[in-house]
Parts: sequence; structure tokens; C-alpha cells
Amino acid sequence: MRNSIGLVWQKATGVADVSWPVPFVDEALDTPAVSDLQPESAPEWMLKGTELVDGVLFQKLAHPAFPGYQLRVSTEDRTSFCDPDVKQISGYVDIREGAHLWFILYESRSSPKTDPLVLWLNGGPGCSSSTGMLFELGPCNIADEGERVKYNEYAWNTKANLLFLDQPLDVGYSYSDTGETIDNSVKSAEDVYAFLQLFLTRFPKYAHLPLTVAAESYGGHYAPHIGAEIHKKNKQLNQQASLSEFAPIVHVNLASLMIGNGLTDPQVQFSSVADYACSPENKFHLFEPDSETCQSLYKRAEMCNTLIEQCYRFNTRLVCVPAALYCWGSLYGPAQDLGVNLYDVRQQCDHEKDGALCYPQMNWIETLMNKPDIKKQLGVPSSVEFQSCNMQLNQQFMMQGDSMVNSAALLPPLLEDGIRVLIYAGETDFMCNAIGNHKWVLEFENPFHEEIQNATNDPLYTFSKGLKPKRAGWVVKAGDHAGNLTFAWIDNAGHMVPHDQPAVALNMLNRWLHNKDLTSFKP
Repeated sequence: MRNSIGLVWQKATGVADVSWPVPFVDEALDTPAVSDLQPESAPEWMLKGTELVDGVLFQKLAHPAFPGYQLRVSTEDRTSFCDPDVKQISGYVDIREGAHLWFILYESRSSPKTDPLVLWLNGGPGCSSSTGMLFELGPCNIADEGERVKYNEYAWNTKANLLFLDQPLDVGYSYSDTGETIDNSVKSAEDVYAFLQLFLTRFPKYAHLPLTVAAESYGGHYAPHIGAEIHKKNKQLNQQASLSEFAPIVHVNLASLMIGNGLTDPQVQFSSVADYACSPENKFHLFEPDSETCQSLYKRAEMCNTLIEQCYRFNTRLVCVPAALYCWGSLYGPAQDLGVNLYDVRQQCDHEKDGALCYPQMNWIETLMNKPDIKKQLGVPSSVEFQSCNMQLNQQFMMQGDSMVNSAALLPPLLEDGIRVLIYAGETDFMCNAIGNHKWVLEFENPFHEEIQNATNDPLYTFSKGLKPKRAGWVVKAGDHAGNLTFAWIDNAGHMVPHDQPAVALNMLNRWLHNKDLTSFKP
């Protein structure tokens, strides 16, 4: 397993003292009132009745423009899961009969009616977005081996409406009754677009808000595909009338993409693995530059580069699967043999103690999400077995050659039409390292190619009350304000920047969403 995707292409990809045991809210307590507790009325033409699943009543909704898809929303006023002081909406989108994707939305802690909408996706492929929700940037953080959660003061719903989706099928709480699977980024993006249509039609209060698709790790593939699908469908919608005035199709207000330590341009990024491991210019390099290990890694990187070049050229499983098998299998083994955490090379990893992903919190999340009362609270059938990462699905993507696709090639049309793109990367991640992410952003052809190549690296700061601004990395950008195309290098952070540097990540997010200069001295 050492050099298989099952171990190295897995997604592991600052809290206050306030904590809640499970269940999270004592109903006997006089909890603070939440604004807008009563759910909006759904358009009558969407209503398809109700359905009782394991004691949970769902409202069923459909859209004639998306046959085969159905939205099921829990009729509870709020779930009180994780953040009892904000309105929450959870449920399923049935993408076909017997195929179901789970979602949950947390409204903004500040101004839900005007704050932007952020869709967060973890990667893998095959890993639940509950990793982001409970370990990185959600309203609470997992604690006490899954028996408790703690309030997260750096949650991304501080000034944004935050939506989590478990996709594709058989990820997290999502499940299939028929054995159907999704094994490529193109099809998963189509399902996400349909979900957004049904969700925003059912809850139009969020439809006018600017949407950012934010993703991590394999989300470097997901986010460009989702962005491209939204952009394509928006253009088609502009060229034709809506289905009818009684069943309108929503123009999804896509404003930007955010990708954290993602895999986006494999040819550039796999070549950078040897550089990260061996270059003396990288203070986190793992091997001596003149060692036999480094000589071998550079040779393997050359072969990997050749194979990916053929995949880019022909884009078929026949050439892309061999590239995936060779590149994943040959470049990560030496680092793994050192016993380091490939998601944060500052740490050692004992897989027996820390789990396959080197973070015991992934096991804690499974403990929590498999509790019967939590499942019922979130409208999840008791029969669904939650896994932080589904490695069988991971292998299915592998055997389609999906990881070798150049997803950066999908970005130029979005940039041309004003959709902004932020790539950020923690410097201690080995899996999707910052060197490779920086390099592909500078190299790929796009409307801002020349400008970002000639731009300077400016300091990124973070802020704490009563203290002077502290340098937290650097930023290079093309465009005004936060930039149209921007790369941020995050100091002292690994694969999961919002976990390792929560204050930095939140400051970066809020500035990005409001298109404010990321390098400003002022908080």
C-alpha cells in the first residue's frame, strides 16, 4: 500500500473554551433566538409531497429542467448541529433514483441576507466535506475522540453563508441504493450544478448572493470542473429564455474559485515533487540534493512528466491510467519511508496510532457522525455508514485516469469573464506542495499570464487583537484589489491551511470574498 493511491493520494485531505457534548444543545436550556427560524415557502410548482425516512420528515422538491433530480429538505426549523446560534438547512439531493448526496448549510454569523455564499468541498477523491466542517473551517471543531465539539471562533461562516456537500456518490453521508458510482470530475460537476439549481430555487434568498466554490486537495480538480459547468450553463441561459416563468432556471452568481493545496495541473505539480524533496532552496526538503534518492526521484519525475504529456495530448484512459499509476506509485514512496506526515512534513506519522491519513481526528469524526442520534438530527438514514474517506471510490477515480487531467485548462474562460481565482498553499505540505502550485499558476496560459509573471511577491499579514500585524506568507497577483488571478503562499501550514493557520485563513477568506487587498497592513 505504500505507493498506492490508497495511502498517498488520500485526502486528509484555535478554539474557544465553549464546548458541547453530544447531543450538542440541551433542549431544556433557553438558547438564543435565531433570526428567520421559519423556513421560506417553497415555490408551489416544486412541491412533490413529503417523505418520512427513519423518523425524519422531508419536504420533497423537483424541477422540470432537471429530470431525475430531487431535493429533500428536513422539515425541522433548524438542526442545532455544531452552531446553535445560526440557522441551518440540511438534507439530500437525489441525483437519480437510489442515488443521494448530503448537504448542510450554516448561515452567516454576521449578515445572512447580504454575506456571500461559499460552497466547500473536500477532496480525496472520496473524502467527506465533514473534514472541513469539523476539523478545519466549520462552526465547530471535533474534540474528545468524537464525543464533543468545540466552538470555532475562526469559522468561515463568520461573514459568509457556508454550504457543505458530500460528493460524489458514496462519500461521507452520501449513498447509493443501486450500486451506482461516479468516477470522474466531469460527471460530479454536473451533479453539483443540478444540486445548486434545486437548492437556490428552493431557497431564493441565497440565489442573489455571490457564490465562491472553495475546495481543497483533489478539489483542485473539482472546483475548476464545477466552475466551468456553472459558467457554461450560465452562458446557455443567457442565450435562451428560461424554461417558463413558472419554473425558472437560476443564473448561478459565480464570483470566484478558491483552491487550497490542490491538484490542478498534474504535469507541473508532479515534476515539483522532486524539487520539494531535494532542493536546498526549500527549507523543508527531506533529502540531500546529491543523494541517490534525489537522483532517482529526478529520473522518475522525468518519466512521469513524459507520461502525463501523453495523457494531455490524447486524454484517454489508455494513456492516462498508466501515467497515474506510475506517477503516484513512484514519487511518494521515499518520503513515506521516512515516517513523515505527507500532509505536514514537520510531523511524524504512526499510521497505527494516527490512522491512514496521519490525523486521528478523522477517526473521531467517524465516531461522531455514526452516532444514531446525530444521524437522525441531520436527516441521515440509520443504515448509512459514515467514512471520512472512501478508498474504493478513490481507486475508481484512479482507474479512470481522472487525476492526470489538466484542470487548469478549464480556468481561462472563467478568468476572461471576470470570475476570480485564488490558489493558496501551505508550505509544509508534501502531497500537493506549494512550489508546484506556485509554478503552475505562473506558467499556465490565461488572460493574466504576463501580468502575474511580472508581478512582485508581497507580504501576507495576519492580525490579532492588540498586536501588530504579523507576516504570514506572501502573495503574487494579477489584477486590482485582491486580484483576478492570485497565489498565496502560507507560512507554517500544511495541507489543511484552515486547521494549521485558522486566523490567517479566515482573514484571507474575508478579504478575498470582498475583493480587498490580501496584503494590506490594516485588519
